Amino acid sequence: MARPRRPRIYFSFRSPYSWLALHDLFHEHPDVVRAAEWRPFWEPDEHSEQALKEADGRFIYVPMSREKHLYMLGDVRRLAARRGMTVTWPDDRDAWWEVSHLAYLVAADEGRGMEFIDRVQRARWQEGLDISDRETVAKLAAEAGVSEAAAQAPDDEHIRARGVQALLDIDQDGVFGVPFFLNGRQKFWGVDRLADFVASLDAGHTPSGRAVSPDPAAVTAARSSDYGHAGGCG
Repeated sequence: MARPRRPRIYFSFRSPYSWLALHDLFHEHPDVVRAAEWRPFWEPDEHSEQALKEADGRFIYVPMSREKHLYMLGDVRRLAARRGMTVTWPDDRDAWWEVSHLAYLVAADEGRGMEFIDRVQRARWQEGLDISDRETVAKLAAEAGVSEAAAQAPDDEHIRARGVQALLDIDQDGVFGVPFFLNGRQKFWGVDRLADFVASLDAGHTPSGRAVSPDPAAVTAARSSDYGHAGGCG
């Protein structure tokens, strides 16, 4: 009999709602952080998109309207303030998402995936840093205890191939935006569905009531994905 698949959490460094969900998970559901399988979600560059097509995969693009973008800015600011945080909006109109998301694969291999996610999310949404810049990602990786290989991930064909597989998993799991949570066949989209996801897990994965920090002792306007409602985006 096959073992049940671990619950999956799809995150993206592009999404402020993913950042907010990560904050809530660390502070309210540290057991879920430890139990889940964390998967990156990003818009592929031309190289990755071509490889994805050759593997019979797809990535759905939906233009975001100016009105929706402006709404999101205010909504995220409100949600962040409710959590005692201030948003510093990054200026990354020429974003290259492979730099940070493929670097995550290296960090995960080295057992520093959660540390890297936390550091990059804070850098982007609270420090306004450009995480498409290799030097910036190299510094963030070092601060998270990850090797220099992280910043070179887009040049590594092995990591590139794993990135394509990650994109195929996004397609096969039917993920159209983030944060996105899967527990068996149940799917939940958006930070406002986090509580439902947690409730769907086994009793052993219920909130512990204590905060957790991402350290080894605690936890091992162009195109966009479908935004839909304010609780999730790409």
